[in-house]
Amino acid sequence: MSTHAYELLSNRAVATAAVVYFLALLSHLVEWSALIGRRRADVEERELVGAGAPAVEARGLETPDEDRSERVAMFGRLGYLLTCIAALAHLTAVVSRGLAAGRVPWGNMYEFTVTGTCIVAVAYVALYRRLKLSWMAPAVVAFVMVFLMVGVLALYAPVEPLTEALNSYWLVIHVFAASLATGAFTLGGIASIIYLIKRRYPDADSGWMSRVPSLASLDRTAYRIHAFGFVLWTFAVLITGPIWAHQAWGSYWNWDPKEVWAFITWVVYAGYLHARATAGWKGRNAAILAIVGLATLWFNFIGINYFSTTSAHSYASVPSHAPAIVDGPAAGGTVTA
Repeated sequence: MSTHAYELLSNRAVATAAVVYFLALLSHLVEWSALIGRRRADVEERELVGAGAPAVEARGLETPDEDRSERVAMFGRLGYLLTCIAALAHLTAVVSRGLAAGRVPWGNMYEFTVTGTCIVAVAYVALYRRLKLSWMAPAVVAFVMVFLMVGVLALYAPVEPLTEALNSYWLVIHVFAASLATGAFTLGGIASIIYLIKRRYPDADSGWMSRVPSLASLDRTAYRIHAFGFVLWTFAVLITGPIWAHQAWGSYWNWDPKEVWAFITWVVYAGYLHARATAGWKGRNAAILAIVGLATLWFNFIGINYFSTTSAHSYASVPSHAPAIVDGPAAGGTVTA
């Protein structure tokens, strides 16, 4: 296949993934509504029995709860299946973008967004059964779909060669590690946000919240994911990043805005893990600190590229108007992630 054909395949795969993610989100929302309906039916049944009416089984009728449970399970399975299909299309978009460019597909903000959201989706699918993440489905699917569309509508750039500073094998090592860490921190941040919601509304046992595990389980899941992401972020920011900077610019550390914010993110997550290990910070305080870390992470990704005019990591300005996904290659600027 030609470069043009691979780029076209990538663009169409991104569009396909976005549509299927949307269908997966709809399926999970229907699942949510079925859960709410089941909860209401349970309440009404208890009220009838309390008023002296015989139970559904005693009246010789089919239990509505059984029908609703089957519907909940069906839409849950459908949502997960659609998410798997979308993640496969998403992965196809990333791979074909790399084949079109003849390099790793994270040379600008659009490519990093597509790759980063793909890692979030693939990590969710891979950990779905191991960590029992069905309760995270609506939040993860919505996050991936929204950021993928932001990438398409606001950050799209056609395939082009890398600038000289980016043309290094350290691009593969450094950015891939940072992308994996970003995906892990995002999943951990979502778990922390849901923890705070459940803690704020402990009696919300209907609808989607009825699927959310206990606060202790949420806290433990967030910690495990953050610990994994921190190792990768340390490798990307404090090891491979300085080595690449020395190779490209002759200095291991330049106090570049992006370097500073990456280090701030590292400090916040180091504080999160240290506080849990030594001061016993768990629950609310740990969740808040994790969300602060997530905010610094995404500001480093988006804010620095948009607002900084001195960052050596911004090799061209973000396009003032994002071109629609096109069928053919065109010229465009490069912005590192």
